[in-house]
Amino acid sequence: MPHQLLTIEVSRPDAGHVRLRLTGELDYDTAPELVAAAAELRGEQQVTIDLSGVGLCDSSGLSALLMVRRGVGAIRLTGVSPQVQQLLDRTGLTELLTVDDGGDLRATG
Repeated sequence: MPHQLLTIEVSRPDAGHVRLRLTGELDYDTAPELVAAAAELRGEQQVTIDLSGVGLCDSSGLSALLMVRRGVGAIRLTGVSPQVQQLLDRTGLTELLTVDDGGDLRATG
């Protein structure tokens, strides 16, 4: 079975706000792509990571999310699947990462 790549779509809905929409698998092979994309976001006030298109997230993916948080400050996760939510809960990362259970930020405006 071929490995599904990670696609990272970057948008800027407002000044100082960057949204990363991930599609694919966030795992050992693709986590460095997220870290590299986030390295270009230093200085942004608000970073939202949309995980609604992520089919798999493993411990390397969780580590990448923490590295992004360390590099840019507070981040918000949206579109978190039950599997990823369970990983966040079991590892205690819900204490460090803000999870928006509403999914789409456009609906909150």
